[in-house]
Amino acid sequence: MQTRRTKIIATLGPATDAPGMLKRIVEEGVDVVRLNLSHGTAADHRKRAEDVRQVAEELGREVGILADLQGPKIRIEKFAAGRVVLEPGDPFVLECRADAPPGDASRVGVSYLGLPRDVVPGDTLLLDDGLIALSVLDVIDAEVRCQVLVGGALSDRKGLNRLGGGLSIAALSDKDRADIRLAADLNADFLAVSFAKSADDMHEARRLLRAAAGQGALVAKIERAEAIDVLGEIIDASDAVMVARGDLGVEIGDAELPGLQKKIIREALARNRIVITATQMLQSMVESPIPTRAEVLDVANAVIDGTDAVMLSQESAAGRHPDKAVAAMRRVCLGAERQFEPMEGWQPGSHRIDRTDQAIAMSAMFLSSQVNPRAIVALTESGATAQWLSRYRSAVPIYALSRSAPSRRRMQLYRDVYPIEFDPRGVDPAHATKAAVQHLFNLGRLAENDRVIITTGDHTGRLGGTNTLKLLRVGAGGVAEGLGDL
Repeated sequence: MQTRRTKIIATLGPATDAPGMLKRIVEEGVDVVRLNLSHGTAADHRKRAEDVRQVAEELGREVGILADLQGPKIRIEKFAAGRVVLEPGDPFVLECRADAPPGDASRVGVSYLGLPRDVVPGDTLLLDDGLIALSVLDVIDAEVRCQVLVGGALSDRKGLNRLGGGLSIAALSDKDRADIRLAADLNADFLAVSFAKSADDMHEARRLLRAAAGQGALVAKIERAEAIDVLGEIIDASDAVMVARGDLGVEIGDAELPGLQKKIIREALARNRIVITATQMLQSMVESPIPTRAEVLDVANAVIDGTDAVMLSQESAAGRHPDKAVAAMRRVCLGAERQFEPMEGWQPGSHRIDRTDQAIAMSAMFLSSQVNPRAIVALTESGATAQWLSRYRSAVPIYALSRSAPSRRRMQLYRDVYPIEFDPRGVDPAHATKAAVQHLFNLGRLAENDRVIITTGDHTGRLGGTNTLKLLRVGAGGVAEGLGDL
């Protein structure tokens, strides 16, 4: 059976709360679950996190947890009747006052009271993920007076964006700050920061998470137009990035989104960061048991571009077939990976080397392209070497052996990397590599006569320090042997 290289994230929600469903989606291949902190209570998220840990232990799987902050998403307030219909050409007023009354077909309140400072006549405002468009005619005190360009049905609490971006609302709300403490308390492996627009946003989120004793990796969600101008800085300030295509597509326009998705993936990989592609990947499966051909191509293109992970949102959280959506995602990933060209454009000299573990990883990948090993094995404490290895395209699986459970869960998002529990403490490096080979042989991951590339350090079980590369053969009974002739 082909081993899947691209990782799958599934959002938890009412649909996965059904009896037995969480276990089924993990069995179908979920590597990381997402807790969407925009919805539900702290008790809901705590219960789901506990259930994930329990199911993972039952199945003998490593499953990471990603806590996703709500962020400062701007929304309209509620309507008196719950829903109105706007017609093209109609006037419509956005009331930016805390005491705005329930709305009607002529006006509605807005959650962001600073909106009048950020817009000018001629701006286009988009509601409900771009389904409704308003042209700003005038700004008078707390009122943004508009004309409907594209009409339709509009209901309570729909999102609001400015075409082209530029709204100055801060990245972290008071709710987000409280939810960062919740994420730390849940021991979340990843914290996603919504609507990040600068490196400072990521630095502030990291500071707050560490102050709350949280050790999770930071994920920057790229969904603001202004984030594109400082994309490199945001990526460098993060451990991972997410191509959050919903609000991003609304702000920059659908026509620009495909090329920008490819750019973000390319930039993240070049800067040694994890990249997740998300939003409406299999949207039809909220209702349908099978995806559309367009959705299959969408997922496959992200895989071929090199994304580390693909994510299900409403499909798993509230859809009718969460397990079938995960199964479909798995099938599409495997199919795309069969068309994936390993070691594409391999040019070691084109990569700048700044760290010893990076040099070892690059050397391992170059050696892999020459000797056709069965596997690359990284003895790693933090997972840093495994992450470097995963940045270089290869058809060879990377087994990351670590004693640290948090490190193994974080490595669940690394493309091509398969984390395995292994504790080398108290064993000298030479014997540790042999023990690692024996362990993988016993697990059925290696067979006699397989060639294996191993990366390790002079002091096993310590953070950093990977400085050694070995090429071994699996002998009788899983005993590691040195190679003579290649």
